[in-house]
Amino acid sequence: MHAAVIQAADAPPVYRDHPDPAPRHGDEMVVEVLAAGLHPLTRAKANGSHYSGDGVYPLVPGVDGVVRDEEGNVRYAALDDTPLGTFADRTLIDPRRSVILPRGIDPVRIAAAMNPAMSSWVALRRRVDFHAGQRVLVLGATGNAGRMAVQIAKLFGAAQVIAAGRDTTRLKALTALGADETITFDQIGRAADVDVVIDYLWGEPAAGAMIPMLTARADRTTPLAWIQIGSVAGQTAPIPSAALRSARLRIVGSGIGSVPARDFLAELPELAAALTAGAIDVRARAVPLAQVAQAWIAETDDRIVLVP
Repeated sequence: MHAAVIQAADAPPVYRDHPDPAPRHGDEMVVEVLAAGLHPLTRAKANGSHYSGDGVYPLVPGVDGVVRDEEGNVRYAALDDTPLGTFADRTLIDPRRSVILPRGIDPVRIAAAMNPAMSSWVALRRRVDFHAGQRVLVLGATGNAGRMAVQIAKLFGAAQVIAAGRDTTRLKALTALGADETITFDQIGRAADVDVVIDYLWGEPAAGAMIPMLTARADRTTPLAWIQIGSVAGQTAPIPSAALRSARLRIVGSGIGSVPARDFLAELPELAAALTAGAIDVRARAVPLAQVAQAWIAETDDRIVLVP
């Protein structure tokens, strides 16, 4: 079969022949890969910058995908740490970490959306006590996961969703997806009275937003849950100690480890159903797996999905 193979952390993937997969234990099954998303998580795990990566090479990247099993079922599968990911004609999955999808689904659409959509979906369902009627700020709303977070917060019944980012053109487009207000970072005080922050940025933008937001809150004793998901603006953030003392602020993370695998899996069927029903707008671009080297470094607003 063919696969994308990475030999070292700083090496690009190479499309080449690769041995066929063979189950190592009874819980694994060989599946045909139909579509696999090229997510930021995929790149980060492959180059060793993500905390969940193991730094073992060579490896075939790909953290999830839409696959077909030997019985003809089409599944969305999430892979645990493995040297054989989904950027291949065939791979190995644990069926317990998958969900069978309805007939007629678009594999590219599902592969593009499940990973970025899962970040905010699981965060709101599993990391905070979110309920309909609350107000949400999405920091980094113009990215792929951020624009889905805007939609998911509305889908879950948020009374107000504020989208924050730098690119004003991309921000304007979010009103059609459910954003009640769009702001740039110098306007962050307008989001002072939200109940939940979904943060894809961290770094200086997060630190710089906290004090203006907290000092402008109408009632500082009203709880504010800050969910840290991504760190595209920096791995560390200089949070002032006053932020933790001057208001009822709770900072939590949401990701692999802070959310048990069983909780992620429990959310998969409903998320897959929402995507299949078209409840979440998806931007996807299918690219042949043979072009993985070019796709790996491509800059695009769409989520690239590799198809064998």
